[in-house]
Amino acid sequence: MQTLAPPGQAAVSRPMTAARPLNLRRALTVGAFLLPSAVVYSLFVLFPLFQAGYYGLYRWKGLGPLQDYVGLDNFDRVLHDEIFRHAVGNNLIILFLSITLQLPLAIALALLVGRKMRGRAFFRTVFFLPYVLSEVVTGVVWFYLLQPETGVNVLLDALIPGFEPRGWLGETNTVLYSLFVVITWRYLGFHFILYLAGLQNIPRELEEAARIDGASTLRVVRDVTLPLLGPTIRLSIFLSALGSLQFFDLIWVMTTGGPVNASETMATYMYKFSFQRFQLGYGAAVSLLIFAICFGFALLYQRLVMRRDYAEPLV
Repeated sequence: MQTLAPPGQAAVSRPMTAARPLNLRRALTVGAFLLPSAVVYSLFVLFPLFQAGYYGLYRWKGLGPLQDYVGLDNFDRVLHDEIFRHAVGNNLIILFLSITLQLPLAIALALLVGRKMRGRAFFRTVFFLPYVLSEVVTGVVWFYLLQPETGVNVLLDALIPGFEPRGWLGETNTVLYSLFVVITWRYLGFHFILYLAGLQNIPRELEEAARIDGASTLRVVRDVTLPLLGPTIRLSIFLSALGSLQFFDLIWVMTTGGPVNASETMATYMYKFSFQRFQLGYGAAVSLLIFAICFGFALLYQRLVMRRDYAEPLV
């Protein structure tokens, strides 16, 4: 290969750089480290996924061989079932409330506690502590707190004269929102810690420069802090959305999807048909649809929203 030279000078010949040969030892080392994870992933994720798709083609009660082939009838039944569509709606309501109420509250708390305030470590512990508890323990505790004669009703009766006790988990118009309060109580600390970590990566010099230029605290938060916190916010929304689409433990412990399917979610719907009614072929079809919904959302969200966070920085 020859390079152009200024007039009066001879062109300098430079050999083309050959492609780097594959380092076999390095490839084998990487493969050896990846192999255990690949085996576990294939065994506990890919194989059950294909197995569920296969079982979903049969009407099967979990005992005996697969003989009653029904094709795509199970999937068609799921899509036309009014209860399943209602369960999808409940998941979407939880998702909407989480993004519009739970996450902004977590951001506000992180902004307050993230500043240099007295007792900051105490508040971090208090807000994060509910997340340490298991969902079963949380569900049992709040189940008793939301009974008509205990907990929340007693407190509201003491604060509001003439308050009539309500069965928060027994009324169709209050059960889902009562569950959302419990969900927020448990998961608020998780997102709170995420935002605190994101705030620590924001250079304080940028905020101080904005204040020197005369920006108010609200303006600094709006124009400096929140834009720089964008990657953390997008990640938090992603995790919250996937969690909202897969809720099971907390709702099952507190209401089992009732009353009258008012708190039914896709996961509780699948569990009832699979392990209570022993329609495992139909339950497998439901599980595959839940996976398709979550996987489709994850791909679209990462493609359309989180793409900028994965882009390589310009050199």
